[in-house]
Amino acid sequence: MDTRVIFQDVATVATPMLCVFAVDLATGKDIDPMPVLLTTSDAITSGSGRFVRSGEFKAALGETMLLHAPAGVKAERLLLVGLGKAKTLSADHVRKGAGAAVRAAKPRGIREIAIAFPEDHALSDEHLEELPCTLTARALTEGAELAEPDWDTYRSNRKDLSVRQLTIVAKEEEPSTRVEIEAGFADGLALAAAQNFARALVNEPGNVLTPTVLAARTKAMCDEAGLPCEVYSTAKLAELKMGAFAAVAQGSAEPPALIVMTYTPEGGAAESAPVLGLVGKGITFDTGGISLKPADNMEKMKYDMAGAAAMIGAMKGIAALKPRVKVIGVICSAENMPDGKAYKPGDVVTAMSGKTIEIINTDAEGRLVLADGLHYAKTLGCTHLIDAATLTGACVVALGHLNVGLFSNDETAWEKFMAGTAASGEKFWRLPCTDDYREQIKSQIGDIMNTGGRPGGAITAAMFLKEFADDTPWIHLDIAGCAWNEETKPWLPKGPTGIAVRSIVEWVRGYGQSA
Repeated sequence: MDTRVIFQDVATVATPMLCVFAVDLATGKDIDPMPVLLTTSDAITSGSGRFVRSGEFKAALGETMLLHAPAGVKAERLLLVGLGKAKTLSADHVRKGAGAAVRAAKPRGIREIAIAFPEDHALSDEHLEELPCTLTARALTEGAELAEPDWDTYRSNRKDLSVRQLTIVAKEEEPSTRVEIEAGFADGLALAAAQNFARALVNEPGNVLTPTVLAARTKAMCDEAGLPCEVYSTAKLAELKMGAFAAVAQGSAEPPALIVMTYTPEGGAAESAPVLGLVGKGITFDTGGISLKPADNMEKMKYDMAGAAAMIGAMKGIAALKPRVKVIGVICSAENMPDGKAYKPGDVVTAMSGKTIEIINTDAEGRLVLADGLHYAKTLGCTHLIDAATLTGACVVALGHLNVGLFSNDETAWEKFMAGTAASGEKFWRLPCTDDYREQIKSQIGDIMNTGGRPGGAITAAMFLKEFADDTPWIHLDIAGCAWNEETKPWLPKGPTGIAVRSIVEWVRGYGQSA
């Protein structure tokens, strides 16, 4: 999609469809909705006033109303897009509203649209807290770009419903405001491109996206972005004594891939600056191994590399936004298959760190590859770690599909991560990761077991990873419930979400700002 921002009176923009945001001023549940447009254009408010006052349009989040040939406006159509209650308006509502605008255009075959930049000063301060122009521009751009792709890639009768051109229209503003809007727009383009790259990887079927292909696509992205990227396989795992990672890979005819991406800020980082390690689980297909999964829904296990995709996407965004901190991305990719050579329940494997692991369930493979990935990142000089993985069904049971499970051994790292979610708009919920849970993964024959039973399954999985982070500040993101959108939403199609890309980039930028 060709996306641009212009500064012009929105009523004078000639476009097949102009989208204008609206909020509901009503403050109580029993009060009728009071929709108000977020524009100071007299032409738009007068041309749409009777429809806004009719009661048909309530300005609920993602709600739309299409008006044809609006009087006094050059646009052929006017699309009203609801952002929900004014008193709770956030940048994420703008993100979703922009997505709803793009999704509304696609089935109508409208290839070019314009979106009016929301003017929060159209309302009195008592109703609406002003959003920073930079963040609003970023969220609007992200929402539109993320809404555009459809994930029916391999359909032979696929229809091209692409929105090919988007124009964001802001009023002529003071030079400083214009700079803020343009900066937010640039950030939004970079972050959406990073997230969409991750989503495209997650969408690929397992017979297409093998570990080798994932490595090749990552290397191609890095070459384009100017990031050094090294790709290793079985021999390197043996050299590094990555016994946990190798055990998972040994049952597949497809060789594993260990991918290392490095971002170094221009001019280098200060000696006292942290080195951030991004570690992703890249299981390109997960059968469960010898502990075979049920057939129902196993096809979704192509998405078991969504953690790796999030880190790869984040590295793409980092390369574009250039924070002042060094970042190393480590991806551990393999297939988990039930072959005659596959590892078995009861086996004992030795991780790169030297810890011995009793295998209780071969379907708890993600934590094994991450164990070696986390330790390897530390040997590369990483002083702070974050990992992402579709790790446990237990986390889905605990938090559903709305919040990512977050675990950490360090308050400062956790606080810095959560500080970035106001901008990213993604939802995380911290779960405990305290030493009293370690008893569940103690092994009689080795150091630890790779599962701790059903109670607190997401927590014991995090406790396993904590063993390999050790004292290094660390965050673990269990994205199992949020990596795939099961239902079509007004602002997002069904399919891969690219969850955590934006938040990981914000976490990195947080360290860059303090470096």
